[in-house]
Amino acid sequence: MAMEIHVRIPAEDLDYPDRVRKHVLQSAGLPDDHQRIDILKRSLDARSKTIFYQLRVRVSPANTPETPPPTPEARNVSGAPEVCIIGAGPAGLFAALALIDAGYKPVIFERGKNVRSRRRDLAQLNRGGEVNPHSNYCFGEGGAGTYSDGKLYTRSKKRGSIDEVLRWLIAFGASADIAVDAHPHIGTNRLPKIIENIREFIISCGGEVHFEHHLDHLEFNTSGIQRLRFNQTLWKKTNRVILATGHSARDIFTLLHTVGIEIEAKPFALGVRVEHPQAFIDQTQYHCPVKPDYLPPSSYSVVHRDATRSAYSFCMCPGGIIAPCATAHGEVVTNGWSPSKRNNPFANSGIVVEIQPSDYQTSQRSPLDAMHFQAQVEQRAWEIGGGNLKAPAQRLTDFMKHKVSDRLPVSSYHPGTTSADLREVLPDFVYATLINGFKAFDRKMRGYIHEEAVVHATESRTSSPVRIPRDSSTLEHPRVPGLYPAGEGAGYAGGIVSAAMDGMRIARVIATEKSNSK
Repeated sequence: MAMEIHVRIPAEDLDYPDRVRKHVLQSAGLPDDHQRIDILKRSLDARSKTIFYQLRVRVSPANTPETPPPTPEARNVSGAPEVCIIGAGPAGLFAALALIDAGYKPVIFERGKNVRSRRRDLAQLNRGGEVNPHSNYCFGEGGAGTYSDGKLYTRSKKRGSIDEVLRWLIAFGASADIAVDAHPHIGTNRLPKIIENIREFIISCGGEVHFEHHLDHLEFNTSGIQRLRFNQTLWKKTNRVILATGHSARDIFTLLHTVGIEIEAKPFALGVRVEHPQAFIDQTQYHCPVKPDYLPPSSYSVVHRDATRSAYSFCMCPGGIIAPCATAHGEVVTNGWSPSKRNNPFANSGIVVEIQPSDYQTSQRSPLDAMHFQAQVEQRAWEIGGGNLKAPAQRLTDFMKHKVSDRLPVSSYHPGTTSADLREVLPDFVYATLINGFKAFDRKMRGYIHEEAVVHATESRTSSPVRIPRDSSTLEHPRVPGLYPAGEGAGYAGGIVSAAMDGMRIARVIATEKSNSK
């Protein structure tokens, strides 16, 4: 009979199956009679000088068959009822997979290019500072997640099945380790092929994927959505639309507001991206002068709460790179990503501050107020940085002294940095909260205010500044039947896994409602 147990093993033993086996059998009080041992979950515990892995393992009889890897079950939906999906990010792609599973035909319209063509635009963005407004780090096949790390950790367990999303990703080429690690991560270098495999599966089942189709108008009446327009000329009749356009689709928010579809401003966060030498993060987190080879590059998570605001880390990327994530000319936006091995010499993290409605509301109280506030800070960063996507930056030590840096350390941000006083970029209350936050972080991680740490402005796309309301049971927009706001852009998710779960949930609600109406 199988049994599950929890066991702690020294970190250096994890890569040695015989040692792991010995620890498990000793902990379970079992003889070594060829039991099968499977690691179900693992997490690193580095709170003390002796570093352990916490394992949850299943011990079963030796003749227990190995669980086969998941394989997607194809079905022909070419003649099935259609559901239009706007956006090929995690919410849109996983909605398509769930629709196929339920017997519906997904028709995806993506404003950007496929992952291969998108790479060329990213190269131009990094080298020449040229932003393609439809093909960049935020827009294109796979959405913002494709080229921003592939972190899969989420606390949104009530939105759906995390394990189901991970199984799908494994089926399409991700390492099986993502089902085991407490903080799973795919890596930007591996995600494009996985995204391609998902697209090819959708098409093989009879679904459709249309790239370089930019939604610029939609028509609706009291009975719901009627038709969509793309590229100012192409019309598509439909009565069911999953709107999964991502957190940076400002033109979509403006379009909805213009045509009279209710949206609302929402709180978001804004700040900077801080880059340290990875060796320093390893030293302080692992309590050792040099990281042993058996330990992964270390990450960190910090938060400081003042009387009225919080400053906290966001999207921390060990062994990572800072990327230019602007979606329009004249703005500077930073984000971070890591390759699967996390083997670059720098660690970077967003350090952001809560932005509350009182910070951005105008006298007119427009639902676009938060979006405009966000854009204004990004535009100031462009002006202070000197254009061409250069990020205004300071040494962290100089940031704390309100001093322009004489010289900036090397940064992984490819367009380059400009030494500047970030008080000219950030709102006063954001700057002040960051100062207090950095002081608190330095108390928790001695040496965090590091001479070689660089502060880059701005980190501003942590989440959507707009929420598109929807009914809690039907998941439709309350005023527009057939319009299903989904994922990060609608304000209901925050990351690859939670967006994927949200897309799948909507697809299943659509399938259930349509079958009940027959």
